Amino acid sequence: MKYIKPIGLTLFLASLVFFTSLLFLGQFRLTDAVLQEAVSEEHYPILKEELAPMIGETYDYNFTFASDFNAYFGAYNDRLRIEGQYEKVIWDDYAFSVTKAASIGFVADNKLLLLLLTIVAGSLGVLLYVLPTPQHKTGGLKQEGVYHSSLKSRGWVGIVVGTYLIAFYVLLYWFAEYITNWVLLADPVSIALSGNQASKWFMYGLIYTLAILVMGVRMFRKYRGNKYQTLRTASVMFFQLAFAFLIPEILVLFNKPWNDFKHIWPLDYTFFFEYRVENMLSSGAIGMFMLIWGILLVIIGVPLMSYFYGKRWYCSWVCGCGGLAETAGDPFRHLSTKSLKAWKIERWMVHGVLVFAVVMTAMTIANYFAEFTLLGDATGVVHQWYGFLISAAFAGVIGVGFYPFMGNRVWCRYGCPLAAYIGIVQRFKSRFRITTNGGQCISCGNCSTYCEMGIDVRWYAQRGQNVVRASCVGCGICASVCPRGVLKLENGPEQGRITDIPILTGNDSITIHQTVRS
Repeated sequence: MKYIKPIGLTLFLASLVFFTSLLFLGQFRLTDAVLQEAVSEEHYPILKEELAPMIGETYDYNFTFASDFNAYFGAYNDRLRIEGQYEKVIWDDYAFSVTKAASIGFVADNKLLLLLLTIVAGSLGVLLYVLPTPQHKTGGLKQEGVYHSSLKSRGWVGIVVGTYLIAFYVLLYWFAEYITNWVLLADPVSIALSGNQASKWFMYGLIYTLAILVMGVRMFRKYRGNKYQTLRTASVMFFQLAFAFLIPEILVLFNKPWNDFKHIWPLDYTFFFEYRVENMLSSGAIGMFMLIWGILLVIIGVPLMSYFYGKRWYCSWVCGCGGLAETAGDPFRHLSTKSLKAWKIERWMVHGVLVFAVVMTAMTIANYFAEFTLLGDATGVVHQWYGFLISAAFAGVIGVGFYPFMGNRVWCRYGCPLAAYIGIVQRFKSRFRITTNGGQCISCGNCSTYCEMGIDVRWYAQRGQNVVRASCVGCGICASVCPRGVLKLENGPEQGRITDIPILTGNDSITIHQTVRS
């Protein structure tokens, strides 16, 4: 058994190095046929003329091909902008589609083999590494050595991992043409599921799902014997695999709109966008069901489920963002700051994003029914800024890339508009709370250390007060790591949950809500 972890780590690192090196392998050749396949019929004659120097040339590197394409394509659009001919500017981003279509050589000819040698082998390596993981033990803050690990305590390994994740997300969102070889690897799986070649989002979804499944096994191993953690982990694994990955692709196979039935507005901020609504309305009964289902979830499902079960029903049992945070992000949960300043920033930021999403959606719906005579292109500009700032930079680059720096729930804590919506319900109209037994608390601090949402759970436990916070996602780790069984997740009567008392913290005077034990 002692050799399994080193073998697994070696296999994972070798697969990761090979996976990264694929960006520098393969060849690319642009022909008339390739160009005609990758762009619209309207733009083909224009691009054929503008890209003439590239046609027939063989490129040995993804970077040089994509760079040349962007240079010629950008020069054409820049020339039109300077001349004021904005109506002739090509706004479509063809860089990725053309680069992928032009791929030839080693990578394009060995997709399945390379998929097995990189993503699949890497997943196997992680499994071999995590299987010998001992059952979670409690008793001291440094019991698991988290503060002595370079990966888990912002050491050089953590910095390298975080930097790699950030670079991955930057390329994925804004420079996908440079990771074409990675997307090619996902073609065999995509074709098997939907009959279509893989997009960058399918490749990302494949890796994302595998990360949750593989690291979910780690959670099973770490918390074996803990029924709540086992069921919760199984739940996020199931919802990610079935609802976020397989079902949407099967819908596409039957020429229906891609839809993740568990993705709820305002987290699914494009739900009320014109193209989404039109796709659903034009898809018959299944499309109408998608539209009605999404609306009912927002106005009935979320409030009702949150009233009975609090935030945990979605954030810790269903959500894909939460699923990744609770599995792949689990080693970094202790890095979330517990300071009062962070709590104040959190409240303003997460509710600010919610307001942004609500205003944007209201503008979108109003403009849609006014047939775009009310606000014109203003909604499009707002959509672009929200997509760039919130959906890409915040949820992706920062939300996952900052795991090794700020913990595993940066997005959920500071930016998720759905978490803000559910949190409001949980805080003021819910039966969920974490009960405490102050007489048994030994102030070890495990609960606060491992709270991914930055809640100082020990403060409540020492006073025997129930934890009733809008930010709590009900992951239950605080109860799992408590050596004395002080904490317990419960759904009880609303009466007697909280009452306001003033708390002095340094020079600040704030009001919090104290729990009154029934």
